[in-house]
Formats: sequence, C-alpha cells, structure tokens
Amino acid sequence: MTAYTAPPQSKVIWLTGLSGAGKSTIAQGLERALKSQNIPVSVLDGDVLRASLNKDLGFIKEDRIENIRRAAVMAKSLVDSGSIVIVALISPYAEGRLKARELFQEGEFLEVFINTPLEVCIQRDPKGLYTKALKGEVKNFTGIDAPYEAPLNPELSLDTQKYSVSELIEFITRRLKLIAN
Repeated sequence: MTAYTAPPQSKVIWLTGLSGAGKSTIAQGLERALKSQNIPVSVLDGDVLRASLNKDLGFIKEDRIENIRRAAVMAKSLVDSGSIVIVALISPYAEGRLKARELFQEGEFLEVFINTPLEVCIQRDPKGLYTKALKGEVKNFTGIDAPYEAPLNPELSLDTQKYSVSELIEFITRRLKLIAN
C-alpha cells in the first residue's frame, strides 16, 4: 500500500470551454493522474450536474448562471474539506465565472480555458448536439444561438489542437504544481 501524501493546497480547477472542447476528457485524465499520486480529488462534470442537482434548470442566461453558482458552492465545500476539485462546465458567462471565483480564497480558484475553436467542436460533436442546434432542434445552445464569453485572463489557456490529452494533463499538473516533481 502506498503511503498517504499530503496534498498540495486544496483548490478548484475550473475547466471552461465550448461543448465538445474536451473538458470532461481532460477532467477524467487529470483525476486519474492525481489519484495515482494519492491526492484527494473530486470531479464535478456539467453533464452529471445537469442530470442530477441542476435538472430543474434550463438554458437561459439566468439558469446558466445558477448552474455555475450551484457547482461553485459544491466545489467550495469540497475544497474546504481538503480536496482538489475539477469542475468541467461550459460556464459560458464571464459574470458567472467571476461570481464562482469570489467564493474562494486567493489561489484556490484556477480557471483553465479549454481553448478549442467552434469549428473543431462542431466537427467533434460527440453528443450530436451541434447538429441538432444547427437544425434549430436545440435552442440556446452555446456557440450557436447563445454566447460563450471566453476568459480574458485565465490561469491557463490550453490549445487542444496542438497537444494530446496526456500532454495537456501533464502541462496542467506541472504548471499548477499539483504533483511534486
């Protein structure tokens, strides 16, 4: 059995980007990397939250901001318990992300922009949602008929076209000093 290693300062790693950008894939890989180092980690995935805690919310601006608020409150509770929390959430509005950041102490909230162009997300379309949105079957879809306000000053901006998922995870862990070298 591997000895428990004290985690780095608990914090939230807030992955934001368009649908299909790679947030969930990166979150799952990052979770595995941290767990392999015996670091307490939790993932709050937007799809899971929408199917459970936030199933009463729609996709208008106010509901999206409430979705972010609820995720942030949950993340704060987990951070306060000593965990690193990875939030994988489109979180399209700068206002919502700023309100989330305000719940945390300095250095506890790390915004990571999964910077994938809309055209690439449309090509990936893992859930077929862009196809439906472009046909008008899905309304208020971020990037199509609802805005996405890209972060202006994220702690990290990751280009998913230049790097593999494993390279991005390594970059996150080193840059954010999540795993001791």
